[in-house]
Amino acid sequence: MTSFVIDIPKVPALPVDGEAGLFPVRRVYCIGRNYAAHAVEMGHDPSKEPPFFFQKNPDNLNPSSSFPYPGKTADVHHEVELAVALKSGGSNIAVADALSHVYGYAVALDMTRRDLQAEAKDLGRPWDTAKAFEHSAPIGPIVPASRIGHPSAGDVKLSVNGTTRQSGDLNQMIWKVPEMIAYLSEYFTLAAGDVILTGTPAGVGPVARGDRIEARIEGFAPLVVEVV
Repeated sequence: MTSFVIDIPKVPALPVDGEAGLFPVRRVYCIGRNYAAHAVEMGHDPSKEPPFFFQKNPDNLNPSSSFPYPGKTADVHHEVELAVALKSGGSNIAVADALSHVYGYAVALDMTRRDLQAEAKDLGRPWDTAKAFEHSAPIGPIVPASRIGHPSAGDVKLSVNGTTRQSGDLNQMIWKVPEMIAYLSEYFTLAAGDVILTGTPAGVGPVARGDRIEARIEGFAPLVVEVV
């Protein structure tokens, strides 16, 4: 009888600021059009279209300091976002209880193959090839909520090669973090290890190999990523 050995990959895990332990990742949820100005720049009306969610793969989270420019595209865009890491979960979580499930927060990027996204939109197809590709979510270390609290306001900025591209404030999010958690828990059973990317301000734009991206959210160390 022939025997087979399956090489099971390790569970993706993220560094935790100031600690030796890692945060194992279970799922990654991303909210779309959660800043009104960004919804407008993408051709949508935020007063009529509520935010929606899609998923990246857990191993798309990229804690390194480099972003490999992907293939099958000529138009990759940056999107700076606050990431929320859950320590527990459940179904039908009340808004008032939602923050009790949060372990911490981080600065992240939702890199997007914009040309493939536009093609998928035109064809009425899912966005997987545009959003859920390898290394598509550069992310900084998670800062525990026990140290930073639950940020609901603060500058959100992104620069490329020293030039500011995106500028906004966490208080501009259409759906706040507790509302996102509560809404998601109506459709999915949330659990420890889930990560939520909370949307991006206006100003998204293309990057090229050799670019230096610096993403900042007030209260966090900057996330600096080289496009290679």
